[in-house]
Amino acid sequence: MMRTGTSVIAALALLSAPAALGQDSGAAKRTFSSGYRFVEMTGEELFGNVCQGCHMPDATGASGAGTYPSLAGNKNLESGGYPIFLVVNGRRGMPAFGDMMTDGQVAAVVNYLRTHFGNNYQDAVTTKDVQDARR
Repeated sequence: MMRTGTSVIAALALLSAPAALGQDSGAAKRTFSSGYRFVEMTGEELFGNVCQGCHMPDATGASGAGTYPSLAGNKNLESGGYPIFLVVNGRRGMPAFGDMMTDGQVAAVVNYLRTHFGNNYQDAVTTKDVQDARR
């Protein structure tokens, strides 16, 4: 019995190795948040690890058990204050991420969304904008 358990554990360890999954070494080095606060720092990392689960990798949104709006070509992102407010405070089915992200992280993900996925809003939001929104 002990041998079988050991074999199963060894097999699981091999399967979870990045090479066994066909992942490159860069994927093995990625840091994912494991606690209440997010550790990702760039807008791209935050979108990929936090937002795309609901809004999809191409930011076109989804519907099914809930409705997740498209962020691609979204006119609501024109004013930087609106997405800051949503990320910090949440709305409807979107959770509030304000306690889980620093001001810099909120600014980074908002700026990323406003300059990708067919959005071309070049007036970057700042950490001060996020601080002001938290008041």
